[in-house]
Amino acid sequence: QLKFVESGGGLVQPGGSLRLSCVANGLTLDYNIVGWFRQAPGNEHKGVACIRRSDGRTYYLDSEKGRFTISMDNDKNMVYLQMNNLKPEDTAVYSCAAGRPIDSIQTMCHMPADFDSWGQGTQVTVSS
Repeated sequence: QLKFVESGGGLVQPGGSLRLSCVANGLTLDYNIVGWFRQAPGNEHKGVACIRRSDGRTYYLDSEKGRFTISMDNDKNMVYLQMNNLKPEDTAVYSCAAGRPIDSIQTMCHMPADFDSWGQGTQVTVSS
């Protein structure tokens, strides 16, 4: 059974950094796209960054480009999100999930509904 467990969130000042980690238990080869998503209070899940396991290709949504880096250790089934220059608007619960490649990584990263087995998430709060 596919299950994700996220960690690494916390309270950080604007301009600070955090590294989120996600362990993917039961991740099979058909789940080729893994993504980080965030959900602010009252909002739906929104894609942050995605990675394609087969070749390491990454995709970032516009507001995260240059600030966030997604990476993966396939041997350990671990997914990471390095977040730099954090802003108050980055405050949210961050979760990871995996999806079967039914479309391009760019399209899927904008479509949380295409992903399965969401973890509980880890809270990131950016505030002074």
